[in-house]
Amino acid sequence: MEKLWAGRTTGANAALADAFNRSIAFDARMVEEDIAGSMAHAAMLAAVGILPQESADNILAGLEGILNDLKCGLITIDPLAEDIHSFVEFELTRRIGDDGKKLHTARSRNDQVALDLRLTLKKEIVELVSLTKSLIAAIADVAEQHKETVMPGYTHLQRAQPVTFGHWILAYAFMLSRDISRLNNAQDNMNLSPLGACAFAGTTYPIDRGMTAQSLGFAGTLPNSVDAVADRDFCVELASALTMLMTHLSRFSEEIILWTSWEFRFVELSDAFSTGSSIMPQKKNSDMAELVRGKTGRVFGDLIALLTTMKGLPLAYNKDLQEDKEAIFDAIDTAKMCLAVFAPMIATMTVKPENMRKAAAEGFINATDAADYLVKKGMPFRTAYKITGQLVAHCIATRQTLETLPLADYQAQSPLFTDDIYEAVNLDTCVKSRISEGGTSPESVTAQIQQIRESLLK
Repeated sequence: MEKLWAGRTTGANAALADAFNRSIAFDARMVEEDIAGSMAHAAMLAAVGILPQESADNILAGLEGILNDLKCGLITIDPLAEDIHSFVEFELTRRIGDDGKKLHTARSRNDQVALDLRLTLKKEIVELVSLTKSLIAAIADVAEQHKETVMPGYTHLQRAQPVTFGHWILAYAFMLSRDISRLNNAQDNMNLSPLGACAFAGTTYPIDRGMTAQSLGFAGTLPNSVDAVADRDFCVELASALTMLMTHLSRFSEEIILWTSWEFRFVELSDAFSTGSSIMPQKKNSDMAELVRGKTGRVFGDLIALLTTMKGLPLAYNKDLQEDKEAIFDAIDTAKMCLAVFAPMIATMTVKPENMRKAAAEGFINATDAADYLVKKGMPFRTAYKITGQLVAHCIATRQTLETLPLADYQAQSPLFTDDIYEAVNLDTCVKSRISEGGTSPESVTAQIQQIRESLLK
């Protein structure tokens, strides 16, 4: 296949150089966007009088035919084409003759690829947001079922205070809601058209950039033609949003891995989202969660690859920018795959309230409530804190809990303790009494679920 740039040189590369230069293997996924951009460009060229309407109509019909034939499997993308732009233009010219050679008037592959990439990423973000919402919905459903299921909350991976399981996992729903905001913001920032910037300096033809921008669904045009072809901020911004999303999925995965261990046994994943061992018949492994945790590093690497590619590039276009697509596509595909498996994994897991309750009863996680009991009776908090700490030490030494400690032992530390201390340190009371906004009481958890569903899932 002749090169689009043959002329100044023969266009005859060594086979090794051809293979090295070729991007069709990864930019072929932009074929629909490439054709859409070309159709908008051809329509504009005719509208402003640069192309005869007959030529534009011929081009539009040819492009539509190529797209339909690709969708029907009547033709396939040539793996030896230099890139998707070359493939479409040569196929168009093969079909309609010289009119196909007119399509590239007032356009460069520099603004063409920037356009295709923006169109592609905008579409991918819509799917990423949809998958993230599906995971949030699964979390909200589990939280609804377990808004009164008591478990130990942790700091430093040490049992700290009683919470409900619904409250704990809702934290991930709110993390993911911020990821949606970042994804939408990245989409807004890339919603300007580079088409018409040409190689980087604009064109001598009287084109209408606003017309093509509007027809392709952009909010406007990039105001500087050099920036329009040299910019890949939108790739970096999306990759950054995806690293945060994957960070949250990785943290959630780590908890699931802990919770499914024999030491915790807080949840059990369904067989559909677990694996076994080839040698140890008793094993049930949380491999999906472990893979998500592992793939997070891959997305981090994609972001670093993009940043490293961009950090030393002079203006305007450089071939280095061909490296943008593999990195951002890999980050997108990896995140989509992780989101797709995560939602049903959460929806089908079995929660074990009895094991959570047992763990909550054994770690003195109601000690803060005992201190608050004294504060509410007039004692300064720091004094109450010390007394409660001494009570916990006494319980450990005598193998008791705050629920079973005799009242006489309480009163030996402070006469403010009366029979109602046992109600105050009851785990259900501890949970239900945390009524502050965002807290772990069932009423507060219900409000958080409602907020999630009303703001994100409608």
